[in-house]
Amino acid sequence: MQSTEQSTGAVWHPDLANRDRPVYLAIADAIADDIRSGRLAAGQRLPPQRALADRLGLDLTTVSRAYSEARQRGLLDARVGQGTFVRPPSAGPAPVPRPDTPRDTAPAAVIDMTMNQPPLPEAPDLLDRVRGGLADAAQRIDLRALLRYPETGTAAEDREAGARWLLPRLPDLAADGGAGRVVVCPGTQAALLALLTMLARPGDTVCTEALTYPGFRAIARQLGVRVAGVAMDGQGIDPDALRAAFAAHAPKALYCTPTLHNPTTATLPADRRAAIAAIAREYGVPIVEDDIYGVLPQDAPPPLATLAPELTFHVAGLAKCVAPGLRITYVAAPDARQAARLEASQRAALLGTPAIPAAVATRWIADGTAGLLLAAIRAEAEARQRLAAALLPPALTAAHPQGFHLWLGLPPAWTRGEFAACLRTRSIVAAVSDAFLTDGPAPEAVRICLGAPVTRTDCRRMLETLADALDQIPALADTVI
Repeated sequence: MQSTEQSTGAVWHPDLANRDRPVYLAIADAIADDIRSGRLAAGQRLPPQRALADRLGLDLTTVSRAYSEARQRGLLDARVGQGTFVRPPSAGPAPVPRPDTPRDTAPAAVIDMTMNQPPLPEAPDLLDRVRGGLADAAQRIDLRALLRYPETGTAAEDREAGARWLLPRLPDLAADGGAGRVVVCPGTQAALLALLTMLARPGDTVCTEALTYPGFRAIARQLGVRVAGVAMDGQGIDPDALRAAFAAHAPKALYCTPTLHNPTTATLPADRRAAIAAIAREYGVPIVEDDIYGVLPQDAPPPLATLAPELTFHVAGLAKCVAPGLRITYVAAPDARQAARLEASQRAALLGTPAIPAAVATRWIADGTAGLLLAAIRAEAEARQRLAAALLPPALTAAHPQGFHLWLGLPPAWTRGEFAACLRTRSIVAAVSDAFLTDGPAPEAVRICLGAPVTRTDCRRMLETLADALDQIPALADTVI
């Protein structure tokens, strides 16, 4: 149990050694590092600004600016009369209304990009088809199954639908018994929870990219599993760094997103995928391949599951490519035995997958609705990416023409915290790089979700706002006096 002194943050002292950034940024970076390492816990109070300034031999302005930068990154909360506290990881950044919004007027609608959701297709006929398909699926559900707990194991019909959906990426599922390797899960987060519970124990280590999906980090933290980040470049995981990480940490698994990586949009080329598969085979490390974006590009390289099938759990959900509200994800395990183990792990935590969304997904895959939704989302993503390419500086952006997020590097004048704060004053909430960081210094970058604005017109306005902000000097964009 923490002492009173620890819980109030009185003993916290930032490690500023070997940091070549301005002091206020070095303190903010130290806060982020200590939150990731567990040295600072959610809800923990930091030292008062004046006390920390005296302890470090700094002026109060420097520490105040550091705390402000950390708040802008979504790391801290300031409570009037109480102090500054570490923000819980589940709490997204609170939108800040525009300073010129009258008190008696509702604030403008906020574009929240902390959830990387697909764009809503501009296809009224398709949406009518979706509505009709829901009614048809409801008619086909066995009502007796709704009045009882789900039976152990996934229904054969739903497994077969999952195998059919995965088949373009995993051709070996066409073989007899291929559907027996498929597990149907209530969403990708649930699938990752079941997989990590099965593969690792508290105190174990798993490897992932230096920047990775925050939901996976949250699961690992909840389970007491350590996450070791592996260095990346513009093409994704560096194979040499991966080999060194495997040798140093003896991990229980590698979690990675090889196609349209979140947040950097990097896609591993075929030769690098082959190298990673070979390294995993050499060390006997299972791979959890998050291929949730894998069906969006029409030219994506073959999955890792085709290169190291005996080691790879291939995860492919419908949230990013069909409908986020459907919450259905398919996991292709290396073999039927591993699929049964995953079913047991999932059942221990979640009992099973609800019948209604599974039935809707099965129906939509069978009648082609899922494929049409995928095509419509891809087309809308392409249209919005064209807008982004025309409005944002190409030297600062990394993107794929058929993806719906992009990675925006910032010009030297901006820090990520200052830029995110500037956007919030304009009713836009972006995810800064700290949210994804597992290892190394956080880059000055933010993830932009082109699916957050409801309409294409809204997307254009958002991108114009981003472009205007990039052109400004931070001091002139600051509306806080």
